[in-house]
Amino acid sequence: MSKEELSTFRDRIDELDEKLIRLLAERFDITKSVGTLKAEHGMPAADPEREAQQIERLHEIAQEVGMDPEFSVEVFRLIVDEVIRHHERTAEESSGL
Repeated sequence: MSKEELSTFRDRIDELDEKLIRLLAERFDITKSVGTLKAEHGMPAADPEREAQQIERLHEIAQEVGMDPEFSVEVFRLIVDEVIRHHERTAEESSGL
C-alpha cells in the first residue's frame, strides 16, 4: 500500500467520522424533544420495550451488512444510556428538582 492510498483511506475515514458525529448530534436533538414530551406527560425516561425492539432491529441490520451484531448493541446501548440521562435531567428540571 502506498502513502497515497493510505492517505485516501484516512481521508474517507475522517469524512465518515464527521458524518457519524453530525448524525449523532441530529439524533440527540430529536431525542431532546422526546425527553421534553415524556417529562410533560410524566412518562419514564427509559422504555425497555422500545429498546428491545431496537436491539432486535439493529441485530438484523448488522447481520445484513456483515457487522458484529453484539458490537451494534454496544454502540446502541452507549447512545441510549446517554439519551436516558438527558431525559432524566429534563424530567428533573421540569419538576423543579
